[in-house]
Amino acid sequence: MRKQLLFVTYESEDMDEGLSYAIDLAKTMDKDISILIANNKKTLRERFDDLMTAVTFAEAGDQDTARHVMAGGEAAAEESADKKAGLLAEKCRESGVSVNIHSATADLFSAIKDFLGQKSGIDMVLLSPSITDNGNVSARELNKLVRTASRPVVTMARQAFAPAHSH
Repeated sequence: MRKQLLFVTYESEDMDEGLSYAIDLAKTMDKDISILIANNKKTLRERFDDLMTAVTFAEAGDQDTARHVMAGGEAAAEESADKKAGLLAEKCRESGVSVNIHSATADLFSAIKDFLGQKSGIDMVLLSPSITDNGNVSARELNKLVRTASRPVVTMARQAFAPAHSH
């Protein structure tokens, strides 16, 4: 079995951000890629907002819309996530890198730890910008992951765009 890089990303619009780097790194190191897509559950505030919206529709007598809001369009979201995962796999294959895709519903660090415990061929963990940006990961959590992963953990950041200089 070939050694692999583990690319970890949140299920989101930009879940492929950083994948090009991961693919280039895998090709350079002659490795395959495993992609772990973590479910970034809605925050309590977002769930509360959905609940209040559903209540408004229910009070207006529109139970169907209220149910749809409470379901959060989950079927559509799952279909969209599956489609995005397929696009990630296709991008890897087109680049000549073998890929396996996995999803996780546990909290991010438990999911990574469990995955590493089940898969012995992972040499490096790459955390995508969707994981590391906007304070999604605390320094304490990251240090704990580095200690428990017993393999290199690489964090990726979004490219900072400098404003154009005017002369």
